[in-house]
Amino acid sequence: MRQAEIHRKTGETDIAISLVIDGEGRFEGTTGIGFFDHMMNLLACHSGMDISLSCRGDLEVDNHHTIEDLGIALGTVFLKALGDKKGIRRYGAFFCPMDETLSRIVLDLSGRPYFVYDVKIPVERIGTFETEMTREFFLAFAMHGMMNLHMACLYGENGHHIVESLFKGLGHALKEAVTVEGGRVLSTKGVL
Repeated sequence: MRQAEIHRKTGETDIAISLVIDGEGRFEGTTGIGFFDHMMNLLACHSGMDISLSCRGDLEVDNHHTIEDLGIALGTVFLKALGDKKGIRRYGAFFCPMDETLSRIVLDLSGRPYFVYDVKIPVERIGTFETEMTREFFLAFAMHGMMNLHMACLYGENGHHIVESLFKGLGHALKEAVTVEGGRVLSTKGVL
């Protein structure tokens, strides 16, 4: 079973995450940010991964340290759970409609991190969640998950719908990319 756990503690946050890639799509725990708990739940549900976390961050300052460190921790535990990546499809792509919004997420679990983000969110906050942190979370996740991640909102007007379509779409793209369908590493180099 592909699973891992990590504990990351800094002067700003204290995060423990366990991840089961071949799970049932369950999320347990709280980030301390209601809207972001909703997004983590969507990511788990649509990826089929089980994510369990405990998180304490300096939310009295703002969302930044908590959200960024969650991205770092989730990327790190995801990479650890993947192991040698033997047999995975490697690539994943998904177009995610959410009412008036359409997002496109394309990724490669290449081991070479890169991030492209073409998204405009028309509001500064959704609940207590600072929407500019959406980019920071995905950037940290991509860099520490060692993946090439391209995200774009092709169109949309509602901030909640835009962010939700990104998380759901990422879940589906990850589910495709981690699917095991062979016995070799999908690279002429022999490693990812």
